[in-house]
Amino acid sequence: MNLFLDSGPLGLITHPQRSAEVIAVTDWLSSCLLRGWRVIVPAIVFYEVRRELLRAEKAFSAARLEAFANAAPGRYLPLSDQALRLAAQLWAKSRQEGRPTAGSKDLDIDVLIAAQMLTFGAEASSAVIATTNPKHLAHFVHARLWNEIVF
Repeated sequence: MNLFLDSGPLGLITHPQRSAEVIAVTDWLSSCLLRGWRVIVPAIVFYEVRRELLRAEKAFSAARLEAFANAAPGRYLPLSDQALRLAAQLWAKSRQEGRPTAGSKDLDIDVLIAAQMLTFGAEASSAVIATTNPKHLAHFVHARLWNEIVF
């Protein structure tokens, strides 16, 4: 299984404080890894989490994010031209259908995440985006609340 992380779970996984939610997501991720799932950090999600950590001057958390994204070969998925082109198509189509996933002037990171997943090359049945808000992502790809993804 290819497990793409959205910013909610990724932010929790790299959070230094051990709250109940952080422990839960960390345990869940450990179980995924033990089962041989490939964990993927899309570049656009990395950007979204990192920019906020830098803005908040959380250097330790930013270092944890870097370490996690680079902990395994292929975990960090660069944003390709192919994904950008597909994201533009998804963005336009969702608006044409009356289902925008963000404001018309917003970057709309959800379509970029979906496009990264769709251009990754894995079969749709073997990939899921773990998120804290699947509503917009589910228009394009298989996305679920991280704690509802079972083994």
